[in-house]
Amino acid sequence: MTALRWARILRELGHRVVIAEEYQGERCDVLVALHARRSHASISHFRHKHPELPLILALTGTDLYGDIHADASAQESLEMADRFILLQPAGIEELSEHLRHKASVIYQSITAPPGQFVPKKSVFELCVLGHLRPVKDPFRTAMASRQLPPSSRIQVVHVGGALTD
Repeated sequence: MTALRWARILRELGHRVVIAEEYQGERCDVLVALHARRSHASISHFRHKHPELPLILALTGTDLYGDIHADASAQESLEMADRFILLQPAGIEELSEHLRHKASVIYQSITAPPGQFVPKKSVFELCVLGHLRPVKDPFRTAMASRQLPPSSRIQVVHVGGALTD
C-alpha cells in the first residue's frame, strides 16, 4: 500500500513512476526502495550499476526495530543508500550514529473526510491502525483492554487486514 500511495503522490507532482518487485537494470533517475532487508538485492544491483544516481531507502518499523540490528543484508542496504525516509522521528535513534545524517522524517497523513466529526457521547473510541501480523503484536490492545473496568467507556476499533507477512 505504501508503494501505491507514494507512487500516486509522485505522479501528481509530475514524476514518472514505475513500481517493481525487483530492480532488474531498468533505466531510471532514482531508486526508492522499501525495506532494507527485502530490497537488498535490488539496492545492491542498482548501487553497483549506477553509483552516481541517488538511492533512497524507506525504512519501515520492521527495519528499524528488527532487521537493521541483526540482518547483514539490511545493514549493507543502509550503507549503500544515500538517504533514508522514516515515518516518525523516534526511528532515527535506532540508526547507528554514522548513518543518522542520511535520515529525513516524512509524516504520513490523510485528507479528512468531508463533514464535521461528531464524537460519540456514549463511548470513547480508540482506533488502532495496523495490519494483523505477528511482528506487530496485533492483539496487544485487545489484551490490554481486558484490564479495563466494566464501567469503562473505551471502545477499541481495529483497522487493518489479516496478513501472513
